[in-house]
Amino acid sequence: MSARDDETPFDAYREDVERPLSKLFREYAPGRLGWFSAGMVANFLARMASLVPPLLLGVAIDAVFVGDGAFELPLVPDAWLPTGEMAQFRFTVVVIVGSFLVVALFTWIYGVTANLFAHGVMHAVRVDCFEKMQRLDMAFFDEKQTGEVMAVLNNDTQNLEMFLDNAVMNSARLLVMVGGIAAVLFYLNWQLAVVTLFAVPAMVLFTIWFMRVVEPRYVRQRSAVGRLNTRLENAISGVGLTKATSSEGHETERVRDSSRNLFDRTMDVLKLSYLYRPGMELLAGLAFATTFLVGGLWLATDTAPGPLTGSLSVGDFVVFLFLTQRIVDPLAEVSNIVDQYENAKASSERVFGLMNIPVHVDDPADPADLGPVEGRVTYENVSFSYADTAGRRAVEGDETAFEETVIEAVSFEANPGETVAFVGPTGAGKSTILKLLLRLYDTHEGTVRIDGHDVRDVSLADLRSAVGYVSQDTFLFDGTIADNIRYGHFDADDAAVRDAAEAAQAHEFIGELSDGYDTRVGERGVKLSGGQRQRIALARAVLADPEILILDEATSAVDTKTELQIQHSIDRLTEDRTTLAIAHRLSTVKDADTILVLEAGEIVERGTHEELLAADGRYATLWAAQAGDRETAVETLVDREDSQ
Repeated sequence: MSARDDETPFDAYREDVERPLSKLFREYAPGRLGWFSAGMVANFLARMASLVPPLLLGVAIDAVFVGDGAFELPLVPDAWLPTGEMAQFRFTVVVIVGSFLVVALFTWIYGVTANLFAHGVMHAVRVDCFEKMQRLDMAFFDEKQTGEVMAVLNNDTQNLEMFLDNAVMNSARLLVMVGGIAAVLFYLNWQLAVVTLFAVPAMVLFTIWFMRVVEPRYVRQRSAVGRLNTRLENAISGVGLTKATSSEGHETERVRDSSRNLFDRTMDVLKLSYLYRPGMELLAGLAFATTFLVGGLWLATDTAPGPLTGSLSVGDFVVFLFLTQRIVDPLAEVSNIVDQYENAKASSERVFGLMNIPVHVDDPADPADLGPVEGRVTYENVSFSYADTAGRRAVEGDETAFEETVIEAVSFEANPGETVAFVGPTGAGKSTILKLLLRLYDTHEGTVRIDGHDVRDVSLADLRSAVGYVSQDTFLFDGTIADNIRYGHFDADDAAVRDAAEAAQAHEFIGELSDGYDTRVGERGVKLSGGQRQRIALARAVLADPEILILDEATSAVDTKTELQIQHSIDRLTEDRTTLAIAHRLSTVKDADTILVLEAGEIVERGTHEELLAADGRYATLWAAQAGDRETAVETLVDREDSQ
């Protein structure tokens, strides 16, 4: 796999994201700091309460059971403490039970508030990512990076939620526990505390090394997740073609390659994790063993070992053993925290990388008022190339950043109520020309106008509400037929939906379905035929009642009889509106006011049907071929090639 193939649409922009997790908090924590603060306080109180039982146990052992110490607690006045042994014993039991109740209560509060904060951020990030995704240029989606976007919306936001819910709070818990335990140990016996905590600096250094080494591996792992999602999404979308061509083995192999790549990247991470986690547990275990060894010798010989001085009570030794064991778990948890941190860092870079992808087709800063649309469409010397903006940088003003020109110096005008038809071979640029009117792309050179307004000067909402678009690649959402006809005009009533369906010759077949207009069409409309889907799409355009109508081979998926029926409806629909139509079957556009013949992105002929036939050029050749005079068409083509 080459470096270019390995690159995702987010990589170039991800590299520019500085301190992504800090940015996550700056942009999404405000407004949710109440939950976050409550969780931090509850976490602190729960951890502090959990230190009370072992400390009180040590005091009780020395004062009540051994009888070799005073019943004293730090920060608690002696006057508050009982004096008799049985009273001290009962006090110890009650306080220990109360401590566990406090731990349970504040742990519950922490769990609720931490999840409200974490899931709230995740919800906001997911919605913002989806909103940004919808604003991205069509060039981005031409690269078929649906799987990458899905990885950001699902996997990456989930990683952020786990980090905010677990890693952040566990980090606070770790600091509180280590700090609190260290304070108690130093209070009881500072010399043995130094022995117990000797492993902490080594753990810190080990953690710093691990974070530096594992970070790039997490980045590669997240990219591999996106590539696998893309492969799976494409395979599922194209399952019909796969089955029709018996290519299941080929698709399985491609998924296997992507899955293996993810497996390898994941193992790169896990290999380090398998080294780091046992290493942290080993250091924590050594701290416990050293404490037991030194403290045990101290008690057994009643002499401070080595350079240590003073005495050690049985109760203090028990507290050290309890708390040293308590410190093992949070220190060992550092490995999980680091894992979640690095994973979240890589994911947040991808999230903000998506956010940072520039949108070239957007509303102007001060949009002009399109006003009541008459329907005059003008193309003035329009040229277009597919800019390489689908996730990779296109250098402004650098001609090498653009691919081969698709549209070259196209000029024409459609007056209100006129029909302009576009014909020509596949790949001539017909669909691209009309997508420029909707600003699905922006022109490279030249201007597209509606009623004299440059389409780049008006808001996208105003522009697209004035233009209806029926594509040859009809898309239906998983929902009812009525929902799909109503899409874009969601407040339309049932009568309007039915009228639109009748106008598009769709009402009859809808009535024959078991649930009529409430029939669910399935994902992408798979439960309907191609012709049925096109008639629903046409009904959607009829319901919108736009001033300008674009028909991109709107009858390409229907039989001849249905085409005639739909064409009759189209003729009525286009009577009082400007229509730009692309047709493969020339018979459907022979009555157009103007017919433009395109080849290689250029207009090579223009005129009415009769004028173009009289000119005996390319249009006449196409008409002869479709009319059945194939022999004449072939002779004409041969003569033209000989003359050239």
